[in-house]
Formats: sequence, structure tokens, C-alpha cells
Amino acid sequence: MIALLGNLSRDRIAGAEPHVGGAPYHAARALQQLHVPAQIYARCAEVDRAELLPPVVALGTPTHYVPGTHTATFSFSYDGDDRTMAIDALGDVWTPADLPTLSESVGWVHIAPLARSDFPTETVAAAAKGRRISFDGQGLVRAAEAGPLRLDDDYDPELLRHIWTLKLSEEEAEVLGDVAALPVREVLLTSGARGVRVLAGGK
Repeated sequence: MIALLGNLSRDRIAGAEPHVGGAPYHAARALQQLHVPAQIYARCAEVDRAELLPPVVALGTPTHYVPGTHTATFSFSYDGDDRTMAIDALGDVWTPADLPTLSESVGWVHIAPLARSDFPTETVAAAAKGRRISFDGQGLVRAAEAGPLRLDDDYDPELLRHIWTLKLSEEEAEVLGDVAALPVREVLLTSGARGVRVLAGGK
């Protein structure tokens, strides 16, 4: 079984009305097609729960709310696959105490940060005990600050010790350099509509 942990977000695209975003929502859309056992643990501010959680629940994967005090908020505009993005507000920071108690059947935990601050190294280490971790590279390269999205490589390298699979966009991979040299077992390099490449053991 897969467990996904992440903050929900309120997304504003090209000035339109805001809607739910974040990995819990988009993963639930993907899980509709995969038909694999999974659980989603989604977090946002309590005041936004009634707005943001029901669209995730409606997609069918068992979804659990993790109480929070902040809701991540983003603004987007698109030109084809090219995206311009700003962080309007950061979501909650997950501590080890915030991690849910998972059943023994959960073999994989996908940790899906929206910014570098979402899941500190000690939280990822706690989640990795007895399980394999897949990790979204946004949690390595997205600076945790409001304003136009800024990417850099100022992450804690100790975090990679706890990750089995690292997912990176092309843009994130450029920030990190030689991704084949990263000390993780697998790297997924996503290329938008052009698909994904998998590097396993550097190949």
C-alpha cells in the first residue's frame, strides 16, 4: 500500500477563481486510474478544510485530514508547458509528531512537499523507518519564501539518505546538476507532456 503525505493548496491560475491543488488532490486524480491500494493524508488550515478537502475525498481514495493552521497558496500562468508561478503563502511545516500512524501494510510513503520548509529532514527520517520513501523534488529546490518562485540547491544533503525514489522536473534537475550522481536508488525525471525517464542505479 502507498501512503501519501502532503499539504493541500489554493491555486489561482491566470486570475481565475481559486481551486484546490497540491499533491493530495493531483495524486488522488492519478490513483483513480491506477487502481492500487493507497491512503492520502492531506493538510491545510482548519478554516479551509470544508473548501479544499471534499474535492479530494470525492475522487475515491481513502483520505484523512491532518489538522493545520496554514494553507499554501500559489498563483500560476501558463504559456504551453512554460509556467510562471508565485508563492502567495506557505503551508504548514510537518514535524515527526504530525506524522500519522500508518498500518503495517504501507510499504511506500510518498512525501509531497510544496516548498523546502514542508518536510524537514528529521520528519522524513521518521517517516522512513521500516518503509521506502518517494519524495517530490520541490522539497529540495523551492525556496520557502513568498514571492516569485525561486529555485536553488540550498537543501540539507542528509535528507537524501532517507529517500528511495526522487521525482524531479527538468527545471528542478537543472538546479541539482548531475542527477545520476545523487545518492538515491531511483530518479524520475518528468518532462511534462513528453513523459518521464527513470534512472535506476545511475542508468
